[in-house]
Amino acid sequence: MLILYRLVCLFQILIYICPMIKLGVKERIIETSSDLFYNQGYNQTGINQIIAEAGVAKASMYQHFRSKEDIAVAYLIARHGMWMGKLEACISKDSSGKGKVIGCFNYLIEWLTEVDFRGCGWQNIITDLPCDHVKIKDQAKYHKNELRRWVHDQLLKDENVESDEAKELGDQVFILIEGAIILSQIQKENWPITAAKNACIKLLN
Repeated sequence: MLILYRLVCLFQILIYICPMIKLGVKERIIETSSDLFYNQGYNQTGINQIIAEAGVAKASMYQHFRSKEDIAVAYLIARHGMWMGKLEACISKDSSGKGKVIGCFNYLIEWLTEVDFRGCGWQNIITDLPCDHVKIKDQAKYHKNELRRWVHDQLLKDENVESDEAKELGDQVFILIEGAIILSQIQKENWPITAAKNACIKLLN
C-alpha cells in the first residue's frame, strides 16, 4: 500500500509540474495552438512552433490535422464552447431574458479584463487571415450567428416581447456587444462596455 501511495503522489506531482501530460496529442495541439493563435496571431504562428510547444512529433500532428487551417478550426470550435459556457455561467442568476442580455455585458467586462483586453478571438483571426481560408471564416460567422441567436432567444423569453421586436432589439443589442468588444480592445479599458450596457438598459426598458 505504501508503494502504491508513493506512486500516486509521484503521478500527481508530475501532473502539477507538466499539466499537458494528461492530454493526448490532438488535445495538446489544440490547447497549444489556442494560446498561440489568440495571443500571438494566426499568421504569426507557424506549424513548427505549435509542434515544438505542444511537444509532439510532426508525423503525429498530421495524423490529426492536415493543415494549420484545420488546427485553427478546431481551436475556434473549442473556443466557442468555452466562451458560450462561461457566458451562461455568468448570467445564470438572472431570471428574465432581458436580465440575461444585460448581464452579458458583465461577462464581457469579466472576460476582457482577464485577457488584458486582447479582444475577440474570432474578430482577431478574421483580420489576420489569408483570403482563401474559408473554413476559418465559416467558424467565425457561426460563432457570431450563434451569439446573435442567443440574444434573440433570451428576449423572446419575456412574454411582452413579440418575435419581430425581439429580432429588431436583439440585432441592436448585438451591435452594441460587438462594438463594445472592439473599442475596449483599442482603449484597453472597460468604459466602452459600461457605456454599451447603459445603452442596452435604455433600449430594453
